[in-house]
Amino acid sequence: MAAGSRWLRSCCSLLRRSFPAVASVRRRCLSGMSGRWHQVVGVGLGVSLCAVPIVEQQNVVSLSNDALIKRAVSLVTDSTSTLLSQTTYALIEALTEYTKAVYTLVSLYKQYASLLGKMNSEEVDAVWQVVIGARVDVRAKQEEYLRLESSWMTALRLSEMAAEAAYQSGADQASVSARSHIQLVKSQVQEVRLLSQKAETKLAEAQTEELIKAQGEDSSLPEGILGSSEAGEDPYLRED
Repeated sequence: MAAGSRWLRSCCSLLRRSFPAVASVRRRCLSGMSGRWHQVVGVGLGVSLCAVPIVEQQNVVSLSNDALIKRAVSLVTDSTSTLLSQTTYALIEALTEYTKAVYTLVSLYKQYASLLGKMNSEEVDAVWQVVIGARVDVRAKQEEYLRLESSWMTALRLSEMAAEAAYQSGADQASVSARSHIQLVKSQVQEVRLLSQKAETKLAEAQTEELIKAQGEDSSLPEGILGSSEAGEDPYLRED
């Protein structure tokens, strides 16, 4: 058995010495296949690693643009809502003060009408001066609320534009929130306006009553009182 093994090894050694090209070709083939295999694997892996970041980067840029637009729209809606809230508060306060001033004037007119015929001309004139002062106060408060109403209307338009921009950019939550806020402040302002209109109606009634009584007591009235309620003039902002 050992002799057979030695004979086999000697034969192999003889073949390698006799045909060295065969061994060389075998080594080159194996080494060439190994090199090409590593090259193919390396190139394929490199292409994969390069391609993935490019796709991800494109997606990130796209998402970032949408996110930035929505964020900007949300900031705009927040800002316009804050402006609308502030102007609404100021307008409601001004309308409330105006309504109070109108009711004060209504009370003075009623008191003045009830005292007609019970006072001399000097007392009538003194009371009338108080009425004039109340009318001046009503005029000032009316001008103030009209000024703030103009600012409120501007803020309202800005909020409506911001809500529409939010809707167009896909920021649905910001759009819905802005529109809900717009409806809320509109209802609040309308409620206060109705109160001021009611006060103006009361004032017109009181002035009519005062005018009727004043015409019956014209001999004791100071000059200019009867002519202060001519047709076409503002019933509570007229000049004496």
